[in-house]
Amino acid sequence: MAAKILDGKALSAEVKRTVGLRVDALKERGIVPGLAVILVGNDPASEIYVRNKGKGCEECGMYSRTIRLEEMTTQLQLEEEIERLNADPAIHGILVQLPLPRHLDEAAALKKILPQKDVDGFHLMNAGALMNGAEGVVPCTPKGALYMIHSTGETLSGREAVVIGRSNIVGKPMAMLLMREDCTVTVCHSKTKDLSEHTRKADILVSAVGKAGFVTADMVKPGAIVIDVGINRVDGKVCGDVAFNEVKDVAGWITPVPGGVGRMTIAMLMSNTVDAAERIVSGER
Repeated sequence: MAAKILDGKALSAEVKRTVGLRVDALKERGIVPGLAVILVGNDPASEIYVRNKGKGCEECGMYSRTIRLEEMTTQLQLEEEIERLNADPAIHGILVQLPLPRHLDEAAALKKILPQKDVDGFHLMNAGALMNGAEGVVPCTPKGALYMIHSTGETLSGREAVVIGRSNIVGKPMAMLLMREDCTVTVCHSKTKDLSEHTRKADILVSAVGKAGFVTADMVKPGAIVIDVGINRVDGKVCGDVAFNEVKDVAGWITPVPGGVGRMTIAMLMSNTVDAAERIVSGER
């Protein structure tokens, strides 16, 4: 039996509807949640992501501001822009679009964002909170992936989960979130030996390696929940890490690319921004 498709379009619309209601409640109190995105240079993929984030804000009734900086912007100029947004009461969430040009220090820039306005969840304070199981901002992509996993209705406690990829943006926080759900989690990466031995045991398999067709049917446990975080371009077409057409005949649940986790990332960015607005407003009272 073919896998059930985890439809990112439908699930993200569900999240945005809830966000929209929370935005309306804030507007009744005279607060419009605001998201600022800093884009350095003119990377085509980044342009698309930023445009989608602006569209998401519009759909949810939020204020959106895009700050475009030249390719050769200095570290000081970037950090000064972040400081201005930190001090701006109309902005509740700040996002620096990654990757930055190579001459800029991403870690230093992200550290400048106030933790309460860090809607990407990349600040060390938020990363540390996730590690310790404390309250903090959860990175949008793993948060969206977990929402999709929950949408299956499957019990997660005690299940075997494998995350392929150990980035700070997806792999590590995804592992932390699954451990919070009482899963037994294995994190695999480029140095993992006998990768298939691990993945075939996974009730939940999350791939975030950025290699088209990397996960094949023989690597997947029958009935598994397969979450494809990869975004790759092959012959002008967007595809994921998972060989979708063959894996869908083995998995129990699967996300498509496009139309899967990517849409959830935007939805969770909207949710994180409203969270930030609510926290900041509460702190001001």
